[in-house]
Formats: sequence, structure tokens, C-alpha cells
Amino acid sequence: MAGIDPAPRRSSPTGRDFLTAQAQGIIACDFVHIDLVDLRRVYALVFLEHGTRRLHIAGVSAHATGPWAVQQARNLAVELGVRVESLRFLLRDRDAKYTESFDAVFKADDIQVMRTASRAPRVNAHCERVIGTMRREVPTTS
Repeated sequence: MAGIDPAPRRSSPTGRDFLTAQAQGIIACDFVHIDLVDLRRVYALVFLEHGTRRLHIAGVSAHATGPWAVQQARNLAVELGVRVESLRFLLRDRDAKYTESFDAVFKADDIQVMRTASRAPRVNAHCERVIGTMRREVPTTS
């Protein structure tokens, strides 16, 4: 209009492009509840390495608490050993069981903790998909 050409097309990466480019450095975590045959409910803390799709079941408890989650995070860091150095981001939701101490375990290894937006389950879609697969594929009560 006023002698100004249209802006050039932006070629910045999308969220999907970012996750694909950073996959090797992302680990995601989530809690999953499991209903046992005797009708008790237990909770598992799972971690998923995006790059390899390796699933770590960190622990299972009938009463998952913040201190319990911190211990599971420490156990995972020991289990990963030197591989933890390749991780750059931890993706988690806003569950109250993820305390400052939980985050500190990862920050000590220079892993940036990224909290998902409230009520946005698609942000942690890879972890949610694995949990959904576990629910469908693992036999439950007969």
C-alpha cells in the first residue's frame, strides 16, 4: 500500500520442530495410577526419554508423596549415570508431588525443568501416549 512490501514469510520453528530437534535432550515424567486385582490403587512415577522412547518406571507406591518422588528422581539420576549429561530438559506437569527438591535433583545435573501449562495434556503427549498404551495393553482384572 504505502510503498511497503509485505513482510517475508517467517521460517521460525514450530513447537513440533523444536521438540523434534531437541528430542535427544528431553526426558518427560508423569504419574500413572494402576488399579490392582484386589481393587487397591497404586501410583507409578514414569520417565520417558524422548530421543530413544526408553521408559523408566521409577517406582510404585500406594501413597506417592513429594519426598517419595524426590527419592525416585535421585534413583533415576543414578540409574542413568553418565547418560544424564545428554539431557537438557525435564518436561513435567504441575502436580504438587513435584516439589522444589524434586526439581533440584535435575537442576544439579544442569537439566532445565519445564512445567506444562495448566490443563494442557497435549504438551506432554509422548508420555501420555505411553501411559495410554500401558493401560490398553497391560492386562488388568479378569
